Amino acid sequence: MLNVNKDTITDHVIAALSPDIPDRNRQIMTSLIRHMHAFCKEVDLTFPEWFAACEFLRRAGDISDEKRNEFILISDILGVEVLVDMLDHRITDGESESTVLGPFYRENPPVLPKGASIIKKTFDNAQTVRVSGRIVDTAGRPIDGVTIDVWEDAPNGLYDLQDPEQPAYNLRGRFTTDTNGEYAFVALRPEPYPIPYDGAGGELLKYMGHHPWRPGHIHFMLSKDGYQSLISQIYDSETKYLDNDSVFAVKQSLIGKFDKAPADADTDLVLNFDFKLKKAAVERLVAAE
Repeated sequence: MLNVNKDTITDHVIAALSPDIPDRNRQIMTSLIRHMHAFCKEVDLTFPEWFAACEFLRRAGDISDEKRNEFILISDILGVEVLVDMLDHRITDGESESTVLGPFYRENPPVLPKGASIIKKTFDNAQTVRVSGRIVDTAGRPIDGVTIDVWEDAPNGLYDLQDPEQPAYNLRGRFTTDTNGEYAFVALRPEPYPIPYDGAGGELLKYMGHHPWRPGHIHFMLSKDGYQSLISQIYDSETKYLDNDSVFAVKQSLIGKFDKAPADADTDLVLNFDFKLKKAAVERLVAAE
């Protein structure tokens, strides 16, 4: 009979992995099993604590649907998504830094011309901002035809997906850079907002003694064939929570300055922000050949 005890169980579980699984599966599962078992031993985990954790995960599953993935939210609160993003998108050629996608991206936003507004509903005391800039490669050459999806929360701290009072696709749009690599659109100054804390994610925040607030930011998703896609955010330099973002996604290079617009402008503020994209790995290999 197998001699299964607290000193041997880890090796027994790892030994149960099939020899037919892919090497990557084996690497991931071996490390996961070792770390999970070591964690249980380190904190001397009790049975009630283990059961509470299982129930916590069940509640996370219960509240999740196609519009809300509570497990991504939990990953964000623990800093895991940010860490994975940094591991998977290491900066190698001076390209712009990426950061988390977040739970509120919506596919197929309205396609709009350069300079158009993404505002579909007005809000009292909201400040309008013209956002513009250039998309260039790592050598500084402009890239035309870059698809740019942008989205942000409303001044009430809610995205359209959360707020039945907002029109569908409010504060969302899809733009394309021109031959000079330039883009532009009109938006609202983003406000800090709390991540959802009415479910398992909120339970975790309370357990950690951490707040749910994110600093004001505008989301960007940039893509073009031949270049590495970029998921990023621009943060308002004057917003609250820059130093203690609830999901740890703020990076110094992604902080932008919202300046007062010229007297003859049609917005309250202006923000200029450039992005650098690097060539996709396939393109780099072809060039090397």
